[in-house]
Amino acid sequence: MIVIVGAGPVGLWLAAELRLGGADVTVLEDRAEPDPHSKALTVHPRTLELLACRGVVDRFLDEGRRIPDGHFGGLDDRMDFGVLDTPFPFTLALPQARTETLLEEHARAAGARILRGHRVTGLTRDAEGVTVEVAGRPPVRATHVVGCDGTRSVVRDAAGIAFPGTEATTWGWLGDVVLDDPPPGPVSVSGPAGGLMVVPLPDGVHRIVGGDPDGSRPGRPGALTLDELRTKVVAISGADYGLRDPRWLSRFSNATRQAERYRRGRVLLAGDAAHMHFPTGGVGLNVGLQDAANLGWKLAAVVRGEAPDSLLDTYHDERHPVGADLLASTRAQTALMTGHSPEGQALRALLSGLIADLPELSRTLAERLSALSVAYPAAGGHRLAGTRAPDLVLGGTRLFGLLRTGRHVLLDLAGGAPPAEGVTLHRGPLSVPHAHWAGVTAALIRPDGHVAWASDDPEPDSRPAVAGRWG
Repeated sequence: MIVIVGAGPVGLWLAAELRLGGADVTVLEDRAEPDPHSKALTVHPRTLELLACRGVVDRFLDEGRRIPDGHFGGLDDRMDFGVLDTPFPFTLALPQARTETLLEEHARAAGARILRGHRVTGLTRDAEGVTVEVAGRPPVRATHVVGCDGTRSVVRDAAGIAFPGTEATTWGWLGDVVLDDPPPGPVSVSGPAGGLMVVPLPDGVHRIVGGDPDGSRPGRPGALTLDELRTKVVAISGADYGLRDPRWLSRFSNATRQAERYRRGRVLLAGDAAHMHFPTGGVGLNVGLQDAANLGWKLAAVVRGEAPDSLLDTYHDERHPVGADLLASTRAQTALMTGHSPEGQALRALLSGLIADLPELSRTLAERLSALSVAYPAAGGHRLAGTRAPDLVLGGTRLFGLLRTGRHVLLDLAGGAPPAEGVTLHRGPLSVPHAHWAGVTAALIRPDGHVAWASDDPEPDSRPAVAGRWG
């Protein structure tokens, strides 16, 4: 049995992925009830693709609000997501509380056990497995343990995995409040007094999130009050929008850390347990779900005895650089969002103008922010190896639909490849041409939607599919 510690979005998605791969999964969660506060609001295009690859994206699309562009560092000129090569050229605004509910329903339907009120206090590793200590309850035995338990991860500390980084130097703030005089649409304001955004949420609530020069003063600020929030909002925007009845008031910092290793033997980390950062761009939840997508099929294959244990090392090798890039990006955006000085405002204006004037820059930033550009190291040297596969159209079939089984998919685009055990085979050419796939005769797609290998050989055979299946 695999134990996941933490029933947030990452732990729930990982549980469903492991079940899809045939693994026995138990999720242990400290909280007796789901967290009602929605820390994250944004679901990015690549995450929507992963949901589509499991056949559950429509449930999210039905409830979320589609936003056709995105911001980099809170700059005034926004990146156009409409140019992205994806069925989902937008971000989806959906409160995290609702995202968690949908993911929990998905995990339970897949057969995952989710035990709330189970506070993990430590773990002990040995050659055969891991013993998980639970406060006031008998210990739980597992073959592997995955820490999805946030930035203060008990699993990470118990495994002795270092979490180096930098301490907070600036603080932002947010309030989920009722507005008697709400703006007609989303608001983004920046100037010497600070910057803020106003975003509508369901049930007549708005989120006001921002930062100001006071956030960079030494020391940890105290709890945010409604009066303080009102004062800041008026100073930055010139109006208080009739804010009242706070549902949630909070502060957040730019403390930035990354786990030294994402794996130590039978213990692994994903999501905020592996990386923490300033929450600019709404990428944290998304990168965590993408961690889980990478790890899930690999860990399930190892537990089933179908893949070598060394496959789990590739989880760190592939996802740690993505986490490092995430930290670099959020640090850069933090500098822009806290650029309240005249020099900072000048830098913001310059970069904002470049996004507006240079479509290729806008597209590159959007691809990076949305994770569509993520590519993993891959053997073989083919230009597509390691890249994310788009939703290719193959007659009356689409690639994302073929991936719903959670198995590797062998695309035989030229004909002649025999079936391979444990691999979904689809024969037939692309019915809608794709520029990057011109000349490709065969490709093996991993369960997480990345290309394991590809060939331009007009007479492909099954040997690369079998030999390179776990690549």
